[in-house]
Amino acid sequence: MRPPAYDGWTNERLIEEVKKLKKRKKYGIVWEHKPEDVVEQCKRELPVLKEVKSKEVITDPTAPVNLLIEGDNYHALSVLNYTHKGKISVIYLDPPFNTGSRDWKYNNDYVDSNDSFRHSKWLSMMSNRLRLARNLLSEKGVIYIAIDHYELFSLGLLCDEIFGEANRLGVITVVHKPEGRQFANFFSPSNEFMMVYAKDKNKAHLNEIALDEEQKDRFSEQDEHGSYRLKNFIRLTDGKYSLRENAPDGFYPIYVSKNLKNFSLKQTNGYKAVFPITDRGIERTWKTLGDTFMKKVEEGNIIAKEEGNKLVLYEKLREDQVIKTHWIRKEYHSYHFGTKILEGILGPKKFDFPKSLNLIVDILKLSTSDNSIVLDFFAGSGTTGHAVLELNKQDEGNRQFILVTNNENKIAEEITYERVKRVMRGYKNLNTGEKIAGLGGSLAYYKTSFVGAEPTDANKEALTAKATEMLCVREGTFELVKTTKTYKIFRSAIRHTGIIFDPLALPQFRKELIRIKGSWSVYVFSLGDDTFDEEFADFGQRVKVSPVPEAILRVYRRIFSSDNNYGA
Repeated sequence: MRPPAYDGWTNERLIEEVKKLKKRKKYGIVWEHKPEDVVEQCKRELPVLKEVKSKEVITDPTAPVNLLIEGDNYHALSVLNYTHKGKISVIYLDPPFNTGSRDWKYNNDYVDSNDSFRHSKWLSMMSNRLRLARNLLSEKGVIYIAIDHYELFSLGLLCDEIFGEANRLGVITVVHKPEGRQFANFFSPSNEFMMVYAKDKNKAHLNEIALDEEQKDRFSEQDEHGSYRLKNFIRLTDGKYSLRENAPDGFYPIYVSKNLKNFSLKQTNGYKAVFPITDRGIERTWKTLGDTFMKKVEEGNIIAKEEGNKLVLYEKLREDQVIKTHWIRKEYHSYHFGTKILEGILGPKKFDFPKSLNLIVDILKLSTSDNSIVLDFFAGSGTTGHAVLELNKQDEGNRQFILVTNNENKIAEEITYERVKRVMRGYKNLNTGEKIAGLGGSLAYYKTSFVGAEPTDANKEALTAKATEMLCVREGTFELVKTTKTYKIFRSAIRHTGIIFDPLALPQFRKELIRIKGSWSVYVFSLGDDTFDEEFADFGQRVKVSPVPEAILRVYRRIFSSDNNYGA
């Protein structure tokens, strides 16, 4: 006997409603997902990279090669999910702010304030890309996303969903125009925001640096752990609890050796007792109890000095170097240190509202090491690439950048590429006439291309043939050593990459491995997923073998067959 329908609903209707309720989120952001042409395209065509050799820049053949990818950033991120998954240290983004002023397109149409779905379109666009971007971050990786008030709240909820609320490191206010915007109603905006998220908050690390001159002046001392300043270890504030009579546990002797290097809480021969008594004879307290004091000693954060006829204990203070959430350096002014710098390189009115170069440099100082890879897939005028080169020059680092931008109005070719090329090689400042020395570095320029997605043998062969650049990017081997009809060989300063298009060429290719020593990555075409391990077993650990294109297809199946929730 069938149970009775509820309130006129059929059983089938009830089952369907229950399914919908199970999918409903308890808390978060909900919007109407709008289909995006570039996403749907990947169901028919698979993205690959095609190098534009004429735009290559090489100033130092031994330096790491930076990348500029011209194309839609969804397609580029899909490729990078194969070549750079888990390898990116920092992602910086300056996406369209969705102000309603027709500053970006969705499915080839400008989105303006009259579009009732403009927020849904923006969220769909950002969601598609941020989900792919999350997979690129290393375990210690951090993403910075610039935004203003138009989508601040939407972006925050979206990032909480994708990266996890627990991984939100902060929301930073950046004062980029202290005088405020002209013609604003009510309040005149003088700032933007940056949403900062970690791949894993428990593993993320920010470098201890001072971001402004005032802090740098205060932290004038240096040791192996970085900058610090000294502060008397006697508690001189905190009201009544700084006095012995109110906090007697904080009044105790600390014994200091004659050479001022060793400390003890117990009376020791040859050690001098020091009490928290001021020059005026007031009995106060130490800043911590004894156990905590000894921990600070072990950390190297306590020193003693002879001043007149007495010993004074000081603590090395670093806590003021904790990064604040309001960034107000004058060097962050977007006109003086963004627009004017770009005009000096390319001339006036080439790009609207570039970010301050100094802002991006400071972000990189906070979050990168010497060998980090930095990604910006809304690259715009190329400020992020410029900042990487500038910081490498300052500290002799080997950071690499990956910039991604479309070529609408020839922005990739005439703005992003031209800026990076001139900064690498050197240029004449168009504002002052001064000759600016090049910062060095090398660049490879790519465009996104496509191969049919239907899993036919012909498409697999085509994907393998067109995946050469992807494999070189994955391995960091850009110099062509040898090319034949059946295989190609590339190299970097530390390794070789071999790509074999016909397995029948394996015996001939093995001769190359015998001739050329060192580490190799070898990719062999296979219609299936053959490993070819046996064919290379005698070369041991120096040769790593992978079949193609199946490894690439596996990544693409996860991305394009999961309703754009890959990595969620």
